[in-house]
Amino acid sequence: MTLCATLCICAAGTTHAEQSLGNAANDPTAAITSYMFQNYYTYNFHNDSDATANLLQFRSAIPFSTGDLNHIFRITIPYQTETVNGGSGWGDITIFDLVTFDREWGRFGVGAVALLPTGSSGLSAEKWGLGPAAGLVVNKSWGIWGLFNQNIFSVGGDNARPDVNISILQPILNYQLGDGWSVGPSEMLVTYDWENGDWASLPLGIGVNKLVPIGGNPWQFTVSYEHNFQDDGVRPADTVNFTAKLLVAKR
Repeated sequence: MTLCATLCICAAGTTHAEQSLGNAANDPTAAITSYMFQNYYTYNFHNDSDATANLLQFRSAIPFSTGDLNHIFRITIPYQTETVNGGSGWGDITIFDLVTFDREWGRFGVGAVALLPTGSSGLSAEKWGLGPAAGLVVNKSWGIWGLFNQNIFSVGGDNARPDVNISILQPILNYQLGDGWSVGPSEMLVTYDWENGDWASLPLGIGVNKLVPIGGNPWQFTVSYEHNFQDDGVRPADTVNFTAKLLVAKR
């Protein structure tokens, strides 16, 4: 084999590995450990031109197995540094456990999501929540596409507080641009509130991702913008997000 051919094969392998890692970073069903740090700044609210808000969020996804079943455990811990009312503090923690099944075309998963009323006074729903979760991801030569669904229904908590009964649909799309770059939608959590019988959030946005090796570990950095078209009451209208995600692949 010529040196040129060897270099071409090595380059192709590196590109494929980088693409697979980039796809996994944007796939909630992927068996890859990740530690994510996010900042959401909402600089524009519907029906309140002076309101702003800022949310810091930590999220970790950890794959594990029970017998022949593969799981993804994920925990999300939010902290509001600024709210519309001027307050700050911890938000409620959410967790989910997804059992995943690999197929030639991609992967699907089913499991459960839970809401834990751990937030600060005034920032917590004061309700325990539980419900089903499901995801579907299809592999393509250019990237991945799919859908992820979570449902939370109140199962206990403060009876004086309104129940939390919501369904969330999240589109999954990652289009590879090469050299560690990819593009897709923003987080885009389309949310329906069964308690009020109305959409809580109708977002549309775009995000740009870049994989960067730092200290021998791959990191993905994301910048995104999102507009929420649900404009009843004082709701977020325009939000920008910055995310840093450390990826720890299986060895």
